[in-house]
Amino acid sequence: MAVNINEIARLAGVSRATVSRYLNDGYVSDEKKAVIRKVIEETGYQPSSQAQMLRTKKTKLVGVIIPKINSDTVGRMVAGISDVLNRSGYQLLLANTDNNIEEELKYLNLFKDNQVDGILFIATMFTAKHRKLLKECKVPVVILGQRLEGYSCVYQDDYHAALKMTQALHENGDKIGYIGVTDKDEAAGLNRRRGYEAALRKAGKKALPEWMAEAKFSIESGYEQMRGLLSRSPDIDSVFCTTDNIAAGAMAYLKEAGKKVPEDIQIAGMGDTPVSRLVEPSLSTVHFFYKTSGMEAATMLVDLLESESTVCKELKMGYEIVLKNSTR
Repeated sequence: MAVNINEIARLAGVSRATVSRYLNDGYVSDEKKAVIRKVIEETGYQPSSQAQMLRTKKTKLVGVIIPKINSDTVGRMVAGISDVLNRSGYQLLLANTDNNIEEELKYLNLFKDNQVDGILFIATMFTAKHRKLLKECKVPVVILGQRLEGYSCVYQDDYHAALKMTQALHENGDKIGYIGVTDKDEAAGLNRRRGYEAALRKAGKKALPEWMAEAKFSIESGYEQMRGLLSRSPDIDSVFCTTDNIAAGAMAYLKEAGKKVPEDIQIAGMGDTPVSRLVEPSLSTVHFFYKTSGMEAATMLVDLLESESTVCKELKMGYEIVLKNSTR
């Protein structure tokens, strides 16, 4: 026969209300706590999570909205999130949007009305609809990967990382091309492009339109955009790519075109993903602390949930320039 709360109360010699207070962290004397704990251990009683949720209005679930489930960087962030949430007694509910804005909006709409205790949003861009739904959220939200004023955020220093990597290329290069992603993605797109342009300005140069190309987050797109870039600007001697995947695709095209890396054209990416170690020559890149940033974002959310604070915090993560064999 399944043991219920009434049976626990009878065996412990206390009232049902006392057992209920014990299960929901209410006040119970140390003596009664010890008796109830002993009975629960001996009977193997498991309180109903659904009943607890109804009493406390807490689901112990955190909704995590991610842009791409097979992304190495997202995987590292989710690993960090999972570590912290598991230790804090929360379960992770993963929502993969596959870089589809409508899917992001759908999950935000689903999670915002207490379906979960809080939301961790690994964001790529914010539309007016995103901002409206975020404002309507009745649960705490922490944004990871982007900065949005008025919300707790953990994000990368994309601007300075791109600036420093472009400067590293310029030490042994003169005409530096750029392959990046859409400016609608403020972090990986706009901020990294601005960092590249700032590095050229510091060197007394201008980022020429024919030196620049916009790609998608894929090796195939990096290959195609490198083809176009080289046809427009055959004299470039360096290329800065805003992701390792784009850089890997660009390197594949350069080899096909008979260009030696780094002798003819040096190349660099960002992210320090496994692909940077698998390509030949090994890819110079930027290391971001993605797992740590996931841990920091989850800690930030748990603090909001446990303290019921409304204070917004921001954390900009550091980075490391990792120079390998694809640069001179």
